[in-house]
Amino acid sequence: MSMDLTLQQLRLVLAVHDAGSFTLAADQLHLAQSSMSRTVREVERKLGITLFERTTRNLVTTPEGAEFCRVARRMVEAFDAGINHFEGFLAGSRGRVRIAALPSLAAILLPPVVSAYRTAHPEVELSIEDGMSDEVLHRVRTGVVDLAVTVVPEPLPGLHVRPIAADRFCCVFPPSHRFSETRRLDWAELADQPHIAFERTSSIRQHAERAFATAKVRPEVVLESRNITTVAGLVAAGLGVAVMPGLVLPLIGFAGLEHRALGNPEIRRHIAVVRDPHRPLAAATEAFMAAIGQTQRGADPLAPETTWL
Repeated sequence: MSMDLTLQQLRLVLAVHDAGSFTLAADQLHLAQSSMSRTVREVERKLGITLFERTTRNLVTTPEGAEFCRVARRMVEAFDAGINHFEGFLAGSRGRVRIAALPSLAAILLPPVVSAYRTAHPEVELSIEDGMSDEVLHRVRTGVVDLAVTVVPEPLPGLHVRPIAADRFCCVFPPSHRFSETRRLDWAELADQPHIAFERTSSIRQHAERAFATAKVRPEVVLESRNITTVAGLVAAGLGVAVMPGLVLPLIGFAGLEHRALGNPEIRRHIAVVRDPHRPLAAATEAFMAAIGQTQRGADPLAPETTWL
């Protein structure tokens, strides 16, 4: 038995089965009845079975024909569904977008972008993985994700970087702290304060250490943590002050802390979308990049001391 059948042959057999007539099926498909008959005979020859019993008045599908039509219908429907999905993939309305981001960016910066994108592209599968800066960049370089949204303190050779936002570093402290009486602070004024620091793998810690070095001060680090809310809780307990970028301030509202922007030097983080230029972007991913741009142009301010670029 030869199973070398075309999709068009399957469609014609199904048309005859559903119409119960060669004449009606031919009319529906705008084909000659003789062409329909030849196609069905060719399918029967290849299968070695009779699909339809022909009489002068009726056309009856044989049991073998009915089973073949059930199989053919599944094949045709699967093909049509696949092509429909692929057309959507090409148009950007279907597919998958994988993003890696710093936790604070995933929590504060991305939600308005994702909301707008999901409204316009409800059938795209979207995933967001959070991690530290080195982790999210590694995922981009290895192709695990399509895009990274992260802080870019220095050039990233081999990667395409598109800046989208910036935030300024601040000092956070309890309302009872003497800093609450000041309108602005310099990094040097933190020299005599016990310091709650982020661990050394954190991009926040790396920015802070460069700023302290520029200010020629080295505060006493009394505790370290990787977690933003843990640092905030320790500061709220009166164990020290901390420095944080503006974008994370909404995440520490529970602690009731105050903040002041830091100057001399004024340190801003540059937040960017990063991708591997050697990996072509699918249409759905390009649409996500466009959604970021639309949010930049139309969104409200992100957080204190933070601006879209």
